[in-house]
Amino acid sequence: MKPFVIASGAVVLALAASACSPDTVIQGVTTGSTAAPAVAAAPDAGAAAPTPPPLPRMEFAENDFAESDRNRDPFRTYVSVMGPEVKKIAHVQKEVILPQFSLDELKLVAIVTGGEYPRAMVVDPSGKGWVIKRGDWVGRPEIVHIGGANGTDYQINWRVNKVRDGDIVFTREDPAQPGIPPASRVIALRADSEQRDKL
Repeated sequence: MKPFVIASGAVVLALAASACSPDTVIQGVTTGSTAAPAVAAAPDAGAAAPTPPPLPRMEFAENDFAESDRNRDPFRTYVSVMGPEVKKIAHVQKEVILPQFSLDELKLVAIVTGGEYPRAMVVDPSGKGWVIKRGDWVGRPEIVHIGGANGTDYQINWRVNKVRDGDIVFTREDPAQPGIPPASRVIALRADSEQRDKL
């Protein structure tokens, strides 16, 4: 009976020790031995881990940052290379009357010269009339290309320069070539008899 009491006491002590100290390991508890259990201490948490060797220092030259076949810019977009070619057209912010029709498609049907601002009425191919005056931008713009193969396109429009008794004078200036005089176009007022003769 005495060995059983000693063995039971050893088991109780071992359980109490394991509950109080989670860092210790109990050996010999389940063997039924009457010897005192051997306790192994956990490794010291304060011991320093071995330091890794330092990384080698990298040297960069200016050419390492220049884009080439072997050094691609990760932020560069390739939409322009892979997508269809789109011509760049510089749009000028101006209000244009009848931008979908050329001047050849418009007919001058009436002129009012009384007052400070003479006005004229033109009719588009659909039969709708439009009143225009001096300074108005009229008609479909013409595209002009400058700068060679890598250049850009820009628009130039016709502008009403004069409204006279029997016609309208349009002018078109090229802002890229200020030394060249502006081009001009005249649309004459047709009499009703002339229009009937053409029909």
